[in-house]
Amino acid sequence: MSLRFDADYSDPLLVFDPLIDEVFAELKSSFLEMPRGESFIDYATFEKGYQTLKRSTNDFVDITAATVETAVAEAPIAWVVFRTILAFTPPEWAYITTESTDVFVDQGVARSIDRNMRLQPLTPHPLGSTLTDQRIRAMIAAGVQVLLGGVDTTVPTLLHRLDKADTKDGIKSLQPIADLGVPYPILLYERFLGRPFASHRDSVSELVGEVVESAVKDVLTIAKVSFRETKRAERITGFDQAPDFIVPDEFNPVAIIEAKLTEDDGTARDKVTRVQRLRTLRDEAGHDYDVIACIAGRGFKVRREDMRRLLQATNGRVFTLTSMHLLIEQSRIREYRTR
Repeated sequence: MSLRFDADYSDPLLVFDPLIDEVFAELKSSFLEMPRGESFIDYATFEKGYQTLKRSTNDFVDITAATVETAVAEAPIAWVVFRTILAFTPPEWAYITTESTDVFVDQGVARSIDRNMRLQPLTPHPLGSTLTDQRIRAMIAAGVQVLLGGVDTTVPTLLHRLDKADTKDGIKSLQPIADLGVPYPILLYERFLGRPFASHRDSVSELVGEVVESAVKDVLTIAKVSFRETKRAERITGFDQAPDFIVPDEFNPVAIIEAKLTEDDGTARDKVTRVQRLRTLRDEAGHDYDVIACIAGRGFKVRREDMRRLLQATNGRVFTLTSMHLLIEQSRIREYRTR
């Protein structure tokens, strides 16, 4: 049985080191893995988009708004390939389009367009006359204009976004790269500048953050426990900031849960402070519900003093993904278990 759940936290002589070691042993880093998400694009699909764009533009000799549009209509993933050549994020592409054309493209709209292209990457989608299609055309036109211009600054203290192997001189740079391939050192250098999987990690950041919340919901749902999951920035009477979960509800709570996955120790410290605040609010109001922390990620494994504070604030009710199955039996939530 885990030591931290049976310890007497009112004992001023309690030795915390074994309890901290116990939690640290359960915490694992998650930065090597991330959710695929429904919009993830594998290489085979990306390569088909590349070949479609290459074929439509006559091996990148004839890059025009019309030829790029043809490729995108045939295989929407070509849109993502073209954006990758430009090295733009969807919001950046939206800004360039609004600045250089007479079509306004909101950043949220640009993200939505890009996501839709990734959701149906190989389903033909001829462009019509809808407002969205007009924006797509405008973004393609703006992208072609930027690409054809190449690097247009000579200020030594500035680094142009197109100052890279395949776009520095516009099409003149792109064609030999497409014909001959990229030397491995250049590929590594571009990867160094861009970070592997950075774009995908950003796109699934919410899914990454919801790993712990999902684990909590799974445990509560399987046990048929009634619970209230709060919304972001929701106001709950009695709390200056709503906890992530309340069992069974805010009117008669027996447990409140804060859930967090973080790889950053600063974020972890903020969450510890938040849990301590919840404990203070509970004690000041004279309540006896459990204050629970469900955590994951290496951020919580950096500062031993932070973990000691977290254990004290929760009376040892700190659960990781490894020990999440103990959440109900090691807290007052068991009073609401029906299965």
